[in-house]
Amino acid sequence: MAILDIFKKKKTDKLEKNKVKKIVKEVKKEKQERKTIKEELPKAKKTVKVGEAYRILKTPHVAEKASGLAEKNQYTFRVFSRANKTDIKKAIEDTYGVNVVSVKIINVSAKERRLGKTKGMKPGYKKAIVKVQKDQKIELLPR
Repeated sequence: MAILDIFKKKKTDKLEKNKVKKIVKEVKKEKQERKTIKEELPKAKKTVKVGEAYRILKTPHVAEKASGLAEKNQYTFRVFSRANKTDIKKAIEDTYGVNVVSVKIINVSAKERRLGKTKGMKPGYKKAIVKVQKDQKIELLPR
């Protein structure tokens, strides 16, 4: 008869299943409580304050290609390496008072240079190409 005992359900199995169900319910309640706590806390927003654009924008990038892009309402700027697209957009809108349509970022890598036997490095930088609405313009160089 020992062979048939394998197929019998034991009472301890039912007790263990009930304990597991109770634990699962408690965990679900804790998750719901955490969600309500998270919803109550205000989310911190990263914003660029007016007048702090100097921490994002370095200089306008004046080059032959940049002047060609200016005819298409696209302007190039050298920016700090930690700046991202949203920061650049807000900084340009604050400083120049224009509406920015899009921002493209380019990381220009450092390049090796030589002067005789001496080797050196030309530093790299981050460049942003900013597209402005059709009817607006940025005056980079006074005429």
